[in-house]
Amino acid sequence: MARHHLPATPDTVRIGVFSAEFPPVLTVASGDTVVVECVSGRPEVLPAPDSGLRVHPAVEAIIAAQRGARMVGHTITGPIAIEGARPGDMLEVRIEAVELGWDWGYNMIRPLLGTLPEDFHDSVLTHIRVDRERRVGIMPWGTEIPLSPFFGVMGVAPPPAFGPVSSIQPRVHGGNLDNKELVAGSTLYLPVWNDGALFSAGDGHGVQGDGEVCVSALEMCLTGTFTFVLHRATDSAHPLLTQPRAETPTHYISMGINEDLDQAMKQAVREMIAFICARTNLSREQAYTFCSLAVDFHVTQTVNGEKGVHGMLPKGLLV
Repeated sequence: MARHHLPATPDTVRIGVFSAEFPPVLTVASGDTVVVECVSGRPEVLPAPDSGLRVHPAVEAIIAAQRGARMVGHTITGPIAIEGARPGDMLEVRIEAVELGWDWGYNMIRPLLGTLPEDFHDSVLTHIRVDRERRVGIMPWGTEIPLSPFFGVMGVAPPPAFGPVSSIQPRVHGGNLDNKELVAGSTLYLPVWNDGALFSAGDGHGVQGDGEVCVSALEMCLTGTFTFVLHRATDSAHPLLTQPRAETPTHYISMGINEDLDQAMKQAVREMIAFICARTNLSREQAYTFCSLAVDFHVTQTVNGEKGVHGMLPKGLLV
């Protein structure tokens, strides 16, 4: 099993788009591990020169390469192709490590966006210092928040019929899931829609609350270590996957994604029922009852156009 390193450079990132048409910047075998450098920042969020906050060199290079073009959406590193992946397969993404990549991040309120667009009409940019040794974010007013870093964006290329899609809305390929449970030690499962799967990651979050209500988290540079394991569509132990799923050391996670939060909730429940039925001999009615008693459903985010709900089933309850 090989180990690779993928830096964030103008040649290995793209801005704000997932597409089946992007060629891979790296090709690996199933079982390989890749250290992926991801950066955050566009011209309008960078700190003033006299702030004492330094800009990551990769961010400077990527902005310069844009030659003044407006940077809309996330800076995403990839795509990474997994040899032999075919549509209908499942890609297991083991998140081995998430390292803080720089000593500051930012949060931004943007008018007409977020959970309360009718209440907040002005842009508000907040720079937040990061103590990487102590793993805390230090708010301008002095409050320290323990960090729990994860990647808001992780996904494969979408179905070819979709064409290029924005990185902002999560969909069946994953993308901007903004699920704060996907920290180091967790695993994300994604349906494969294209040859090679074409995995990408970005949108580093130092910490985020469920909901991500003001439209952003602690946006910052992170470096992730991912191990990719390919599961064939013919593997009966892994039935056909049509939506992202995940697990942590303590929980199984279903996900629902829809512009209507009620529909996202319904989808998350249906996905959990299907998961329980696939793992047990319970009927759908019994699994539905079990969800009501043992599964916690959380609002993942309400700010990306396509809203998210995730169900958390404690491990050890299924027999």
